[in-house]
Amino acid sequence: MALSQERSACLGLWVLLLLGAGMEEVVEGCSCNPAHPQQLFCSAEIVIRAKISGEKIVSPSNSSSPYMKMIQYEIKMIKMFKGFNKAKDIQYVYTPVFSSLCGVKLDSNNKAGYLLSGSMWSDGRISIGQCDLVESWDNLSLSQKKNLNYRYQMGCECRINTCYTVPCASTGDDECLWTDWLLDNSLNGEQARQYACIRRSDTTCSWYRGGPPPEKDFLDMSDP
Repeated sequence: MALSQERSACLGLWVLLLLGAGMEEVVEGCSCNPAHPQQLFCSAEIVIRAKISGEKIVSPSNSSSPYMKMIQYEIKMIKMFKGFNKAKDIQYVYTPVFSSLCGVKLDSNNKAGYLLSGSMWSDGRISIGQCDLVESWDNLSLSQKKNLNYRYQMGCECRINTCYTVPCASTGDDECLWTDWLLDNSLNGEQARQYACIRRSDTTCSWYRGGPPPEKDFLDMSDP
């Protein structure tokens, strides 16, 4: 996985190999740290829009464990938003078979396709999971689709701090306060769906929204 302090951490269903006893013990759980879509974009190595054209189960040749099996999704890439220097054409993406290992289920009947983000393994394969930015394209807001083109990238040097309780104060000029949980009791609220945290010409960071501004206290910038 691509690594960043602001990336959603995936605590998957880890398989502990008890070598002395020759046994495998399963410890449950897939948990992702809350992350704004921009954080997931910035921490990903690859971000694309793609349609699913097929899938099959594959497993490493050196392992018989069912927990090492992966779903290989065959994809038709529509557009690349990030990762131009790493891959020119992507035909497959991989995810764990089990959702408890943070695996994701994708539908080949989804005509609009998906937004997929993930990381590149050392062998060049692309890995995606529940803690990545994986969403049906039709579920994205118009602002999110626009932000994928350049605004998210413009703010990758900014920090986004999630506010759960008040007071929630900024710790620096390079930070945007993410208040969806406080205002909407949701991590998929207006800031997540409509805003990008970008660096301004004076080097400070603030929320940016295209289009008419809503009546929200967190508004910093809007299109003229």
